Amino acid sequence: MQMKNLFLLFLFVTFSVVAQKNTKNVIDQDTSKVVKAPIDLYKIYTLHKDTTYVDTSLTIQSEYKYNLLRKDIFGLMPFANEGHTYNSLDFGLYTKSAAPNFGFKAKHFNYLEVDDINYYSVPTPLTDLYFKTVMEQGQALDAFLTVNTKPNLNFSIAYRGLRSLGKYVNNLTSSGNFRFTTSYFTNDKRYILNAHFTGQDISNQENGGIVNAEEFETSEDPFNERERIEVYFTNATSLLKGNRFFIDQSFKLNKTNPNSLVFTHQFNQEYKFFQFTQPTISERFGDTYTNNISTKTRYNHLYNKFGVAYKTKSYGDLEFFIDDNNYNYYYNSVVYDALGNITVPNAVSDRINMVGGNYSYLINNVNVRLHASQSISDQSISNIEATANYKVNEDYNFQFKYQKLNSLPNLNFTLYQSGYVDYNWFNNFKNEKLNQFEFSAQTKWLNVSATYKVINDHLFFDNQTNDITELMVKPVQYDKTINYLSVKANKEIKFWKLALDNTILYQSVDQSDNVVNVPQIVTRNTLYFTDFVFKKAMLLQTGVTFQYFSKYYANDYNPLLGEFYVQNETKIGGFPMFDFFVNARVKQTRIFLKAEHFNSAWTGYDFYSAPNYPYRDFMVRFGLVWNFFK
Repeated sequence: MQMKNLFLLFLFVTFSVVAQKNTKNVIDQDTSKVVKAPIDLYKIYTLHKDTTYVDTSLTIQSEYKYNLLRKDIFGLMPFANEGHTYNSLDFGLYTKSAAPNFGFKAKHFNYLEVDDINYYSVPTPLTDLYFKTVMEQGQALDAFLTVNTKPNLNFSIAYRGLRSLGKYVNNLTSSGNFRFTTSYFTNDKRYILNAHFTGQDISNQENGGIVNAEEFETSEDPFNERERIEVYFTNATSLLKGNRFFIDQSFKLNKTNPNSLVFTHQFNQEYKFFQFTQPTISERFGDTYTNNISTKTRYNHLYNKFGVAYKTKSYGDLEFFIDDNNYNYYYNSVVYDALGNITVPNAVSDRINMVGGNYSYLINNVNVRLHASQSISDQSISNIEATANYKVNEDYNFQFKYQKLNSLPNLNFTLYQSGYVDYNWFNNFKNEKLNQFEFSAQTKWLNVSATYKVINDHLFFDNQTNDITELMVKPVQYDKTINYLSVKANKEIKFWKLALDNTILYQSVDQSDNVVNVPQIVTRNTLYFTDFVFKKAMLLQTGVTFQYFSKYYANDYNPLLGEFYVQNETKIGGFPMFDFFVNARVKQTRIFLKAEHFNSAWTGYDFYSAPNYPYRDFMVRFGLVWNFFK
């Protein structure tokens, strides 16, 4: 993996330089002079047609997004090794769709879904290279190249590779995310196509966490060398792998009239599997059927959506659609009871058909979007969403969103098989119900957002033994109502060349039992200095980031299931995390240097990402983001 990443880096740099050798600039048609293409011509847009532009600036957001996921991870608590998993501090990040998903959510943070794929339009070839050192023996690389061969035809290719040995025994991470996209439209823009292919594999050695917390919390010799700390598993491995082919296309019936019928189609075909292997069985998961654990859960998904929309210039756009969702979730075996009856089948297969409509209307500075869908097959699922956005001016923007969702359980709640006896089940749970209200306001004084969720028939994983050393984790459905409230505020205060960026999250849960556990307070505060140096040839940014979350009963991680489960025995949190960083920008290159968690030895070794998974010790990491385009 390490040599592969270096080879890909060399390949992308070489190809980018060659591709741009004669296309660095564009021709001004009026003066016939060669000029640089403006930055706003390098467009990035989502499947929902939200458009942004390539950003090579160095801001505090650049610092927050400089991580494996390439996004701000406020509300996520990373594990000790890069690319392992994240514990969710912000329950507001929890999302659900009406149709059932594959499950194994703890392994999907680094898995790119359909909505994570962007599409591009660029006047000249654009390359983006991300590189970052890791914990030990490896690196993280994300190499991307996009080019318009014609003004109406774009291609992009990218690969994200990671290898990190980690500091603890049996903690190696190795992953690869390949993606290829293409975008096309006819000259009259009657036909528009966006398509992509992804091939992804995420492999983690799973050590089950540390056995004796005292060894870590004292951190005396020899346990200050983390590979000396005893872990539960020394040869367990998990692997999530998937391939997806996706098409989104539309055809406008009338060539010239702005009021016209538009036919739309989406196609999604995906195959993936989650595999857990453990040559040496562990008593921690209970009795076994075999002496060698190898569980492979497979998933085939075929989705088609057909729609007809009427787009108008004055009254908005109205669309009606019907979709066909066909999936097969399966194993290669069945489980029998003592009488020879099948208690756990090998597969869950179903076909879901839904009809629905979308309406969007933009007038002046008000944007309204409505969505409603309902199943017409045997399953009783539905989704209603309403969004209103009001932009007063560049300084003031307000948004309100409501969602009512009736959804099927994720498939690993319904069916799971394993060589461990207690990890075999076949359930028939009720649908989960959600009513959610969201409000956000972006002003020049303060950015604030609030979320209120009312949840019924909530599904979660629970440890039946209430003992962290013995894991009998099973899916459970909560038959009472859960009320969740969160308020998040952000404000950056600038004075001279100094700035203080503050983000704070408050959460509260009203429930009869401790099912949804969250920290009441999560905060991140960054004090930093920015200025030009070396005769303005370099922009320098340096500062300190403080992060903290209050103590709470955090969900623990079960590697056999690739899921987090609820526990109410051990609290984590209440420890400060300080990072010192020095970042710089030279032309289109941004350089990052960070001393992560530099206070770890001063404030005590009581820092955890999950009850028996320590957070990262102090380490220094560096890297860069490098763009080629002119």
